[in-house]
Amino acid sequence: MQHKVHYPRVVCIGGGTGTFVALKGLKEYPVDLTAIVTMADSGGSNKRIRDEFGLLPTSDIRQCFVALADENGGAGLMRNLFMYRFEKGQGIAGMTFGNLFMAALADILGSQAEAIRQTRKVLRIKGKVIPVTYTDTNLSARYEDGHVVTEEHLIDEPEHDGKLTIEDVFLSPEAHATPEAIEAIGQADLIVLGPGDLYTSLIPNLLVNGISQALAKTKATVVYVLNLMTKYGQTYQYTALDHMNALERYIGRQVDSVLVNTAPIPDRALSVYAKSHEVPVVNNLVARSPYHVHQADLLGSTLVMKSKSDALVRSLIRHDSAKLGVALMDILNHP
Repeated sequence: MQHKVHYPRVVCIGGGTGTFVALKGLKEYPVDLTAIVTMADSGGSNKRIRDEFGLLPTSDIRQCFVALADENGGAGLMRNLFMYRFEKGQGIAGMTFGNLFMAALADILGSQAEAIRQTRKVLRIKGKVIPVTYTDTNLSARYEDGHVVTEEHLIDEPEHDGKLTIEDVFLSPEAHATPEAIEAIGQADLIVLGPGDLYTSLIPNLLVNGISQALAKTKATVVYVLNLMTKYGQTYQYTALDHMNALERYIGRQVDSVLVNTAPIPDRALSVYAKSHEVPVVNNLVARSPYHVHQADLLGSTLVMKSKSDALVRSLIRHDSAKLGVALMDILNHP
C-alpha cells in the first residue's frame, strides 16, 4: 500500500509581480503551494473588468496562475497566451488575454469562483490560487493631512502629493475571507508576506475579516520579504523598520523573519527611480530587531520593460525568483 507524500505547506499572501516572483521560485521545490491573493485592485484592465463586466479584479489571480503554470507543451503555450497584452484594437488595447478568458469563462459558467477553479485545470498549475475574498470592496487610504482616497489605483498612482504619509487604510464595505484562505493559513508551515506594494498589494489582504485572526493563531513561520525600493505615494522615505511597523499594525502579530536584499541596485535603475522620488529601502533592522533578519543577494539581474499598451507604472527591478526560492526554503527548513 502506497502512502501519500505530505509536502511542507507554503502559503504566499499578496498580489502583483511580487507574489508572482515568490511563487515562481518556490514551485521548483517539493512543497504544497498556495497563493492567497488580494481582490482590491481597481486600476488598468481591472477597472474595466469591474466596471464593464461586473466582476471582481482578476489580474493578480492571473499572475499567480501564470507563475504556477506548467511551462511544458500545450500548457506552456497557454501560459504565454495568458500573459499576452493586446496592443491594438479599439476597446481591447491594454487588456490581457488571461483577464478576458476568465471573464468569458465566468459568463459561461455563471460563477467567477468556478471560472477561477476551471482556469487552474487549463493551466495545470502546481498549487492553489485562492482569492482572499469574494466581497466586492474598495480600498481607501487616509493621509496625514486628513484627506481620503477611495480607490486602490489612486493610492498606487497618486494624483495628490505622494510624499504625504498614509495614516490608515481600510476596506469599504467590510470584506469577509474565503473559507479556503482561512483553512490554508491554518494548515501552513511557512507563510510568505510580499514582496510587493505594501499598502495596495499586501495589506489589503490583512484588512479582510478573518485573515489577521487566522494569522494570529497559525503555528507557521511567518516571513516578510522586504521591498527593494520605496514607493512614491505609499512608502515615501520608509526604512525597513517603517515597513515592519506598518505591516504589524494590520497583521496583529509579530513577524518571525525578514528577508533583506544586500545586492546594490544598478546606477541605471537608481537614476530612473530617483525621478519618481523612490530610493532603495534602508535596512535599519539588524542592530535592534526582534526578528530573525536574513540578508542575501536577492536582486534580479535584468531591468523589466513593460508592454507599450500597459497603462500602469511597473517595477523596473525585481527580486530574482531562483534566489528568493533558495532563501525561503532555507527559512522553511531552518526556522
